[in-house]
Amino acid sequence: MKRILSTLALLGASAAFAQATPAGLWKTIDDDGKTEKSLVRISESGGVFSGKIEKIFDPAKQNAVCDQCTDERKGQPVTGMQILRNLRQGEDKGVWEGGEILDPNNGKTYRTRLKPIDGGKKLEMRGYIGPFYRTQTWIRVE
Repeated sequence: MKRILSTLALLGASAAFAQATPAGLWKTIDDDGKTEKSLVRISESGGVFSGKIEKIFDPAKQNAVCDQCTDERKGQPVTGMQILRNLRQGEDKGVWEGGEILDPNNGKTYRTRLKPIDGGKKLEMRGYIGPFYRTQTWIRVE
């Protein structure tokens, strides 16, 4: 019986850890805190996290391309585009940083930091340019 309880506790801890990473499907919310913009899937490979837009909610923008991008994403469809790159777990184990996020609306990239909050149900996404930043809270879908 102790072995079963120990195994269940370990499985529960593993599930909690999985929810405490940025990996998963996220509903992005605009800076106003109300407007749902897109679904972004964040995945991990070899300790490096990246994220792609899977769906855009605004019907007028569903076929949008990144006209203002300055790298290989220029002219590419926004749906399916990788907007998060090269994030790694920081020294603070609850934060992923060191990468960048692309704003496909203006083509600019920003240093970024991701921090799961509320037990992994939400994600604090912060984009930086110099000392200035803006933060959005994304909601976990799966």
